[in-house]
Amino acid sequence: MPVNYPATVATPRLQVVADLIAGKTIAAATGTATAGTLVIGTSALSGATGVLASIPLPATALTVSGKVATLQGVPLSATASATGTAALAEFRNDSGTVVVSGLTVGTSGTDIVLDSAAISSGQSVSITSGTITAP
Repeated sequence: MPVNYPATVATPRLQVVADLIAGKTIAAATGTATAGTLVIGTSALSGATGVLASIPLPATALTVSGKVATLQGVPLSATASATGTAALAEFRNDSGTVVVSGLTVGTSGTDIVLDSAAISSGQSVSITSGTITAP
């Protein structure tokens, strides 16, 4: 399943492609990094619906090499706020805006790897690894 990007990410991403075709040089983003959140949810994850756990991220949450962005600071953990089976994840910025959605979740072979997909409210949810791979 491909990950999904909102227009605020997809549009600049396509602009980078257009700029590269036009022979322009791409520059790094500017500003101060702030910590976002990795939201783990059920298959119904959307906004506040289906949220099982919200895991705080380091300010520099991902490093990029080639076509792969790798989650930093793992293991990362938080206390579950609800009970259910983890199926999807989203990266949200410090304002709670979804930056990447549609990430798969499981105990192996998924975008976000955690210690258990069966989550109960109050238990510790631990992320052991995470990647976003560009096509």
